[in-house]
Amino acid sequence: MRIISGKYKGKRLNAPKNLPVRPTTDMAKEALFNILANRFFFEDVAVFDLFSGTGNISFEFASRGAQHITAVDVNSKCAQFISKTATALDFEISVIKSDVFKFLERTKNKADIIFADPPYAMETPLLRKIPEQVFQNDMLKEGGLMVIEHGLQINLSDQEYFSESRKYGSSVFSFFEKLA
Repeated sequence: MRIISGKYKGKRLNAPKNLPVRPTTDMAKEALFNILANRFFFEDVAVFDLFSGTGNISFEFASRGAQHITAVDVNSKCAQFISKTATALDFEISVIKSDVFKFLERTKNKADIIFADPPYAMETPLLRKIPEQVFQNDMLKEGGLMVIEHGLQINLSDQEYFSESRKYGSSVFSFFEKLA
């Protein structure tokens, strides 16, 4: 994986081969960050990276100047890799080894951007709980945006707060927000 833009533009990061992950492709990540850059000044945002895996998305936010990033993953090897890499690159990323659903129940913090990249094999009813919990617990700051990356076979357009989806290869980004 590589960082696309910011302080570490072009830097390649080599995650251990045994991590149970499917990192967001460079093409999809670049498209996502083009969308986000038109809405947010990254230096001013708080970010939750849920199901963070290799930390690919967290590192991209950090390289672009985001200071308040929380990466959440249940896998201890993923959490260790993110922590080690963040320290090596001097990124301020708070890594939490936790089940994402438990994190969503417990945290009192809010974010401007919540990115979730659950396993593509996650059953649809469980995947649908992610935006439900985020909005029930009022976890987005005013003007905030939630993005869920998922496979083509999933359709979240009937969920409350859904605003749009964008397809990139075999990935879809579904966007959620509270509109005034």
